[in-house]
Amino acid sequence: MAKNITLYSTPTCPFCKMTRNYFEEHGIKYKDIDVSGSEEAQKEMIEKSGTMSVPVIDIDGKIITGFNEEEITKALKG
Repeated sequence: MAKNITLYSTPTCPFCKMTRNYFEEHGIKYKDIDVSGSEEAQKEMIEKSGTMSVPVIDIDGKIITGFNEEEITKALKG
């Protein structure tokens, strides 16, 4: 079953790039929201994660901050 995945990121963040690469290598569809130019997106990300650092990954409501391959894989399987 497909998961609802949102990535809150910025264009220059190396960990955001690692997250995008992970999703693309595994053929995982996701929505990428650039928070660098949108106060609304930043607010949404902070409300979900409690942090201003990127990436923030929302997998069906499970919030993962930073690129943590083990946590991402676990959330995708769960």
